[in-house]
Amino acid sequence: MATLTSIEVARKDLHSARIVSALLDIAAATAAGKAVLAIDRFALTANNITYGAFGDQMSYWDFFPASGGYGHIPVWGFADVAAAPATSGLTAGERVYGYFPMASHLVIEPGKVSPKRVVDMTAHRAKLPPVYNVYERTTADAGYTRTGEAAQMILRPLTVTSFLIADFLDDNTLFGASQVLVSSASSKTSLGLALCLKKLGRSDLIVTGLTSSGNRAFVEGTRLYDRVVDYGAVASLDASVPSVYVDMAGSVKVLTTVHEHFRDHLKYSCRVGATHVDDIAGRIDVPGARPVFFFAPTQVQKRVADWGPGGLEQRFGALWPDLTGAFARWMQIDERRGAEAVLAAYHETLEGRQKAETGLVLGVNA
Repeated sequence: MATLTSIEVARKDLHSARIVSALLDIAAATAAGKAVLAIDRFALTANNITYGAFGDQMSYWDFFPASGGYGHIPVWGFADVAAAPATSGLTAGERVYGYFPMASHLVIEPGKVSPKRVVDMTAHRAKLPPVYNVYERTTADAGYTRTGEAAQMILRPLTVTSFLIADFLDDNTLFGASQVLVSSASSKTSLGLALCLKKLGRSDLIVTGLTSSGNRAFVEGTRLYDRVVDYGAVASLDASVPSVYVDMAGSVKVLTTVHEHFRDHLKYSCRVGATHVDDIAGRIDVPGARPVFFFAPTQVQKRVADWGPGGLEQRFGALWPDLTGAFARWMQIDERRGAEAVLAAYHETLEGRQKAETGLVLGVNA
């Protein structure tokens, strides 16, 4: 037996979160053909808050269900196999990387086991995007190091999204735009996007970061944007420049301001994140292009078809050293352990009290 401890969040009120503990019968799980993963550490970023904010529309709550109106916000991290059936192909003690709840353990139904990965075949996950159901075995990852785990947990999920947004825009010839406006410019996904856009090699492309006055100095210091503008100064931008808006903030106020300023010169409006969780834009009528949600798995599936097996990984892998190098100049790792510490860190992240330069690494077990 073990104690399964998790952080549950109210699906309709992200500010309401609780610590829940229950007994986990490991022997019964393995007898039923399941494997028990002991979650060691995971990253927590504004991206995970987005999972909660858009959890119903985009099925993020469905990965790790809970009861009573609560759910588990998914995170990316590392776990060790605590126990697995002898026939599963998994070895007790081996380490895997993937998608987890903020919890001490996860029980999976292992399938499609290969030297590189294992897939959770639990019935309720079958209808969900496959990319989230894969757990990578670190023994088969030539680039894996224990010291590199923090960067992998914090940056890879975010910068894969950055890469896919840049690729999507490039695949659509930027919808005829010559400027990309990125809100929540201090967020790691936005910073990664700025770098990926620059790697497109378009000399005429202007990447403009929109941020709060408090974060402006930090954003400018990263040197990843061509221009950094306070939210209150959007009206100072040339409204005649054909532009794309990548909405990482999710703020109805910022979204409306950008659309009303650029109007028909806003060629595409791409909704991605919700760092401004208390000001989330719903379905609203605004001038210019209709805001459309970006769903990364859709672009993944397209590129797998276009580029074949391994093509996406190869192209992203070529950018990974540039991405990690850019972030290494300023990112500071803040590691905390224990359920109370995780709960506190969650509230700090939800309420925007985490410094932009901080990378949170957490573990429920002390």
